[in-house]
Amino acid sequence: MRVRSLARDGVLTAVALTVFIVELQIPEIVPVPGVKLGLANIVTVVTMFTLDPGDALAVLLARILLGGLIAGNPAAIIYSLSGGLTAYLVLLLTRKIMTEKQIWVSSVFASLGHNLGQIGAAIVVTGTPSLIYYLPVLAVSGIIAGAFTGLAGQLAVKRLGKALRR
Repeated sequence: MRVRSLARDGVLTAVALTVFIVELQIPEIVPVPGVKLGLANIVTVVTMFTLDPGDALAVLLARILLGGLIAGNPAAIIYSLSGGLTAYLVLLLTRKIMTEKQIWVSSVFASLGHNLGQIGAAIVVTGTPSLIYYLPVLAVSGIIAGAFTGLAGQLAVKRLGKALRR
C-alpha cells in the first residue's frame, strides 16, 4: 500500500509542478510583487481534502523545493515555505469543520495564512517591520485567489475524490 501512496503523491507533485511552471509563463496580472493566483495550490487543497494530511504536506514540500530550484530562484523557497506551511496549517485546522461544499472557504483562509507567512518571512529576512503595511493589498488578492483556487479544488474533489482515495 505504501508504494501506491508514494506513486500517487509523486503524480500529484508532478501535476502541481507543471501547473506552477505554466503559471510562471503567464504575465503578471497585477504589477504588485507577490500577487499571483497560486494555481498549484489547487493540488494541495485537493490532496488535503481527499487524502491524508501527510500526503498533502509531502506534495506541498516537494512542490515548493523543486519549484524553487526549477524556477532558478532558491531564495524564493524561504518565502514559499513560510507561506505554504502557514496555509497548510490553516487547511489542516479547517478540514475537519468544513463540508465538501465549503472547501473554497478553507482555501480563502489558507490563502490569507499564506500571505501572513510570507509577510512574516519578509520582515524577518529584510529586517523591515513596515512591510506589514503591505498586508491589506495581499489580503485582497489572497481572498480573490483563495476563492478561485478553492472553488477549483472543491470541484476537483467532487469529481476526483473517489478515484484518488482508491
